[in-house]
Amino acid sequence: RVVLIADVYGGVYRMTSQVYEPKGYVFDYLPATAFENLAEHLDERTRMVWIETPSNPLLNVVDIRAAAEACKAAGAILVVDNTFATPYLQNPLDLGADVVVHSTTKYLGGHSDVVGGFCGTNDPTIAERLFFLQKSLGAVPGPFDSWLVLRGLKTLAVRMRQHCENARAIAAWLEEQPSVTQVLYPGLPSHPGHEIARRQMRDFGGMISFLVETEEEAVELVARTKLFLLAESLGGVESLIEHPARMTHASTADAPFAAPRNLVRLSVGIESVDDLIADLAAALVPAVTRAG
Repeated sequence: RVVLIADVYGGVYRMTSQVYEPKGYVFDYLPATAFENLAEHLDERTRMVWIETPSNPLLNVVDIRAAAEACKAAGAILVVDNTFATPYLQNPLDLGADVVVHSTTKYLGGHSDVVGGFCGTNDPTIAERLFFLQKSLGAVPGPFDSWLVLRGLKTLAVRMRQHCENARAIAAWLEEQPSVTQVLYPGLPSHPGHEIARRQMRDFGGMISFLVETEEEAVELVARTKLFLLAESLGGVESLIEHPARMTHASTADAPFAAPRNLVRLSVGIESVDDLIADLAAALVPAVTRAG
């Protein structure tokens, strides 16, 4: 049995529901609020707990240290997908997690030109098993892909500082827009996980999601931006915008925790924040006009 945060990347849900469930694995998905009392949801069958924090696409925050303590008491391992935060902003292993994973395609590479993943642990037994599986299954990145990630790591700190600075400004601006009904960004005091994020993160990252009134408005909005490119993926130096329900999280459409149809996700790049806000302002104008 594996327990996952319900607000999970669509690719993870596709893998669990279509690859592993037919093999007999049991997956239970908990809303982020349930992790406040995680111990109540674990039993002797639970072997692993998988969380994203901040999560994709709703930017939910889970207390890693508390989750690690609950998992240890239940005899389960805790895996943290740290892709949104990066090692520069958050270190799950130091907070008690057993395994940390990243999509190196995202912030670690940083330039939208590599496909890869990373898995790390402080546990020698887990490390030995993972190394065996990597060799046996062929999950080995090519040398050029590895070089691209190493190149990206050289500028991770400076890039993340700019991602965070831009995202903070854009999130605050979005909260003031009449056509935006809710902004989901851990750096905002209005975010329910803000205090937890302050404790376990050095800054709040470059990802923002927000809600508008209708799915139609969301779809039209993502098609109107010019500087924000309409594309999947995230974490590159360039800004991206997407409609999760039709793109990255389309595979969760029939799940109880499907991405809201009126949700827009931003991967805020390192361009001039004034230019980025101007781009969003121009894209939001038709929605404001229609509402008026």
